[in-house]
Amino acid sequence: MTQNRLHAETSPYLLQHKDNPVHWQPWGEAAFEESRRSGKPILLSVGYAACHWCHVMAHESFESQAIADLMNDQFVNIKVDREERPDVDAIYQNALALLGEHGGWPLTMFLNDRREPFWGGTYFPPTPRYGRPGFGDILNRVAEAYRSQADAVSHNAEAMVKALTEQARPAEATGLPPGIADEIAGRLLNEADPVNGGIGGAPKFPQSPILGLFWRAFRRTGDERYRHATLLTLTRMCQGGIYDHLGGGFSRYTVDEAWLVPHFEKMLYDNAQLLDILTLGWQATHSPLFAQRIEETITWVLREMVAPGGGFSSSLDADSEGEEGRFYVWSAAEIEALLGADAEAFRDAYDVRPEGNWEGKTILNRTDRPDLGSPEEETRLAASRAILFAARSDRVRPGLDDKVLADWNGLMIAAMARAGAVFERPDWIAEARDAFRFVASAMTRDGRLHHSWRAGIAAHPAQLDDYAAMIRAALLLHEAEAEPALVEQAVAWARILDRHYWDEDAGGYFQTADDTADLLTRRKTAADNATPSGTGLVIEALTRLHHATGDSRYADRADRTIHALSGEPNRNIFPLATYLNAAAMQADGVQIVLAADDLKEPDALALIRTAQTAPLPDPILQIVSSPETLPEGHPARDRPIPDRPTAYVCRGTTCSLPITDPEALAKALDA
Repeated sequence: MTQNRLHAETSPYLLQHKDNPVHWQPWGEAAFEESRRSGKPILLSVGYAACHWCHVMAHESFESQAIADLMNDQFVNIKVDREERPDVDAIYQNALALLGEHGGWPLTMFLNDRREPFWGGTYFPPTPRYGRPGFGDILNRVAEAYRSQADAVSHNAEAMVKALTEQARPAEATGLPPGIADEIAGRLLNEADPVNGGIGGAPKFPQSPILGLFWRAFRRTGDERYRHATLLTLTRMCQGGIYDHLGGGFSRYTVDEAWLVPHFEKMLYDNAQLLDILTLGWQATHSPLFAQRIEETITWVLREMVAPGGGFSSSLDADSEGEEGRFYVWSAAEIEALLGADAEAFRDAYDVRPEGNWEGKTILNRTDRPDLGSPEEETRLAASRAILFAARSDRVRPGLDDKVLADWNGLMIAAMARAGAVFERPDWIAEARDAFRFVASAMTRDGRLHHSWRAGIAAHPAQLDDYAAMIRAALLLHEAEAEPALVEQAVAWARILDRHYWDEDAGGYFQTADDTADLLTRRKTAADNATPSGTGLVIEALTRLHHATGDSRYADRADRTIHALSGEPNRNIFPLATYLNAAAMQADGVQIVLAADDLKEPDALALIRTAQTAPLPDPILQIVSSPETLPEGHPARDRPIPDRPTAYVCRGTTCSLPITDPEALAKALDA
């Protein structure tokens, strides 16, 4: 008889369910073969380790013997970690949308033995409430329909598969019209919150790619509204409850529009993207607040998120001791007892009240007083934060999902490398390099990347996002430390993408490899989700690789990918920011060539520093000993060999005259 088969898995999320009375199985052919043999439909449950409502449904239903009996008697039950298998999750989230339901986790989908969905939802309570039917009733009704209404179920599944197949193909390519990125930025700006920043109302997500789209639109047009929307949002998040003012790092989103009440889980990918946009914001403003949040967030990553053996862990849970946010909130009495004479100043700064600001407790925030105080005031507050941080360290900590994901690591490696270069922190660059080495070695078998690693096991085929994020990370690391082996690794990964992911007929890259055999459809998309789209990342990566190598094939691949997805704005403008930003970079990116025999001499360092701190969204920095070492065909290659450190600012096939003065370089870049 089938039993729970999750004990052999490495995913922390799957292992959370290994002792459920439900006879869970991992995603795989064995489960579908059992479905065919038994005649039972599949119950697919998808979630992730840091998901609060996943925990709620687990405690209410999957730990209930009565509900488990219904599941075991009537279904073959499959449990999937959506972070391990985002390809599986994406297909069935799209299926849920076709049913007219909002997506999210936990995802509960019912499939036939051919992986075809016919009905589903998200969270279901064990008994009817929240206007939702009870899970036990759902199980009985779905199982009965599968038995007694086979034709209707089959028809529904066929219609779903047809729609999913159509949806997996991009809209017909039309070519991106000139100015489309600014047009879409303008339409999205209409959705921006002019008071609190961010897009729309509650719940409110960081939406880092859209902030990046606004920033680039400001750089192109000079329209201050884009600049204001970006900086307002960053400031409000940095001082809101979404930020962990004691330990550093941002939560995934807030349930309110003012950034006060977070969904307390912390995800690696959110923090990587926010580091990128905060670094851009600092380059333009030199804001002490942004610099502080960047340093604190990287400190948190290095203190709490480095996985055993290397690489960065995925997430911290929202819950501890069975309560969401318990680890992070305070009472006024606790703060009074710990801080004594300094409590009053801290209460005033961090919105601490006797009645609390959330369910009788206090979420620390500085929303009402976002401006930093005097150096003396900030030093005093920092000392108070250190006391509270030490006291908090004795609490029961939220669970850590310590699996290493290639795409999320690529995002953090790139963000840390860029921040390390901008802030002259070689220690950050070194940490990014260590994580890169780990992914490139421990997560590679037979020359192919794998998506996930934990407990010494690399698992699951890499997807487009993994390769794209890691190629981009390799090239940004190369720009920070000029290591040719990083370019060689990027070239090797690009070769694998071309062999296994490229669409020879229509152009562009599929999300999954041609030898990933356990999926219902093979998708190609430019849409951002919680993470940036692999298509957008690969366009940027190929553009950088073209400039690093001089090989026009990479520019051609980037152009063909842009064209292949160019019909997507006709379908939905909201999730395309990464794609649009990358397309603009490919069309009109700025390359800075620095030539110097000795990169450590003061004149060379001054030029490098100017290039790295210039407030450009997507600079491509190439450091060489002499112009003649540039790739064949590079517009600066045939320039005279300079007798002192020299910079050239290049756009397309045109480069500036030699620049040897840092101030002149800054003016050229600003122009």
